[in-house]
Amino acid sequence: MLTFISYAFRETGANLWRNRLMTFAAVLTVAVSLALVGGSLLLKQSASQASIVWQQQTRVTIWMKPDATSAEIDAVKNQLATLPYIHGTCQYWNKQKNYAEARRLLTPVQFSYLSVDNMPTSFLCEPAVPADVSVIASTFTGQPGVFQVTGPYKQVRQMEHAITVIQWVLFGLAAVLLVSALVLILNTIRLAIFSRRREVSVMKLVGATNWFIRVPFITEGFIQGLVGSAIAVLGVSALYIWYPLGQAFQLPVSDLIGTNIVVVLFGVTVGSLGSGFAIRRFLDV
Repeated sequence: MLTFISYAFRETGANLWRNRLMTFAAVLTVAVSLALVGGSLLLKQSASQASIVWQQQTRVTIWMKPDATSAEIDAVKNQLATLPYIHGTCQYWNKQKNYAEARRLLTPVQFSYLSVDNMPTSFLCEPAVPADVSVIASTFTGQPGVFQVTGPYKQVRQMEHAITVIQWVLFGLAAVLLVSALVLILNTIRLAIFSRRREVSVMKLVGATNWFIRVPFITEGFIQGLVGSAIAVLGVSALYIWYPLGQAFQLPVSDLIGTNIVVVLFGVTVGSLGSGFAIRRFLDV
């Protein structure tokens, strides 16, 4: 057994060097294909991350009338505490806090018309999902003491549509690239083995078993897939480090590691199985 393993690795090394041009082509094909796949997967995860960050920043404001009574304010506060489509606890802003915020946002001329007494109180709420903005508005509009409910209604619809389109486009691109990578890698391996079909025929004629012939080729495919996917990992990591993504699109390192693991597993699996299947047609002499 040890003799066979030693032979397999020795023969693999010799074949890789003897056919270094085809080996280089196979490794380059694996590296480029899997780098594109890994990059697409990483960008898709970035779009999902941006969607989560954006959802957490969506706010809806319930403005009370300046003359709303304490009972009306408490009624709205108690109702907000029981709604399932409110994330966490709503912030209550009294007249003084809204007056200070108005001082910060308005021009001096506009602010001069305001006073603490004619300022409304308000509740700032975070919907469980952005689509709940409309539900919250319809729930409180027209209630006693409520002046109006404001929120990014149009922006919510536009952003949801844009993120959905981006995620599906990147998912489709990753799927197409994955299939393309599979076809390119298998064809490259098949060409490499086709160039050595005479060598396989001679080994068969002198009595070598199919597995005796197949194992060095499978090991070659494994090494080619491993080296190619390692280069692809460097490319995906470079994209993660240097691509100028906004703060909302930034991914934790764990997502990069997960993507790179998928890239390596795909590379070595396709390399090994591709070599095993590609040589099968040349084993019948």
